[in-house]
Formats: sequence, structure tokens, C-alpha cells
Amino acid sequence: MVRPREPGQFGVQVGRGRIVAAEPQGAAQKPERVEWELMPLDGVGPLCFGMRIPEVAAVLPGMTELRRFQADPWGPEPLGVEFGTGVGEPAVYGYFIAGKLFCVAVDAAHGPQVALWGRELTARVPVELERFLLHASDCGVLGVSYGPRGNPGAAGIGLVLRVQEVAGSVVTRPVMVGRGWEERCTDDWEGPIPQCEWVGRQWPYPGHPDHWPPLGSAPQWSDWQPPF
Repeated sequence: MVRPREPGQFGVQVGRGRIVAAEPQGAAQKPERVEWELMPLDGVGPLCFGMRIPEVAAVLPGMTELRRFQADPWGPEPLGVEFGTGVGEPAVYGYFIAGKLFCVAVDAAHGPQVALWGRELTARVPVELERFLLHASDCGVLGVSYGPRGNPGAAGIGLVLRVQEVAGSVVTRPVMVGRGWEERCTDDWEGPIPQCEWVGRQWPYPGHPDHWPPLGSAPQWSDWQPPF
């Protein structure tokens, strides 16, 4: 499939912790949201991969731990922890193995605006970010790959782009992993990202279903239920 390119600027750094206007990309967003910088494989915003749960909670001002949940259907790990500003307003999902943070996902409706090289990744139109990734790949900045269900990402920087339904629109939800977990992170069958992050709406990609599991089909897990 031929995709158009989009001009972009690479190497532009943005500060973490700034307050910026929310993007009116069809998402039900608050008037303002915190902007975080993605530091590939090391962390995002105030979060550093390898942190423990109390350390994560301590650096998320204005957020509290809302709940803990089983992130995969096959065992108690990875452990998922939802942080947000209140009930029904999740902002950040942290995933822990052996008590250490290895994966972070940002909610498209209430989460921080994650930026990479000056390009905002949260709550954006999917095709726009796909063009950005492909242009970066064409320029040799990173390598882009697609998972079996069509979700794009760049394993070299531990980034996968998912989608989320927000206020009737489908917008982007960035998922990031730390160093040592990046290999095959775009592989939604056997990669390291927890199963719960692959459930639901899928990236709009020709030949792939809009949902996984497909609507009306029986999932292959027993008692486990996706947490969102």
C-alpha cells in the first residue's frame, strides 16, 4: 500500500511538565493537559522505566492510583496500575513485572500529551501519525513495523501507536516500553506489551478488522476480562 509522506522536523526537543492547550482532534479533552517528553527506552515525562509503584505515584502530581488489575489472561504478571485524576478519568496506565515499571500507556481522553521530536502523539488523527512515522523511517531516523493486527510502531525506540474511541472519534493512544523490552514490541501476538493493550479498536488498516477480538467472536481466554 502506498502512503503519502509528510514533511517533518527531527531532533526537536520539548520540555516535560509544561501545560499546553489540548488538541481539538475530535477527542473529549480537558481545556489543558500536561505535556510530556518521550525519552525513548528510558522514560516518559517524570516516569523512568524501572520505577516501583510508590515511586511512580510520587511523581504523578494531581493523580492518584485508581485501581490495580491483571493485564494478561495467563497469570498475575504483568500487573497493571491505573492512575488518574478521579473515578472515570484514567490518565496513565503503568505495567509492572517483578515490581518494576516496564511499559506505559497514555489515555487518549485524559492523559498527558506525549511528544516525540516535537510531534504530539496523544489523541491525534491516526493517519497523520502514520505519515510521521513513515517519513521518519524513510529518512533513516527509525524503523517502522506493523504487528499482525496492523498496529504500527518502532521497536528501536520502544513505541507502539494504538487507537482509542473518544467522544465518537478514533484517536491515537501511545504505548511505550523500556530498554530490554523493545524487541518485537509491535508484535501483538508474542511481544512484551500486555494483552489488555491490544484488545478493542484496532489501527485502521486495510484488510484488518476494526476490533479484536472481532465483534461477536468468543475470546480465547477463560475467566479473565479486559480491564477497559
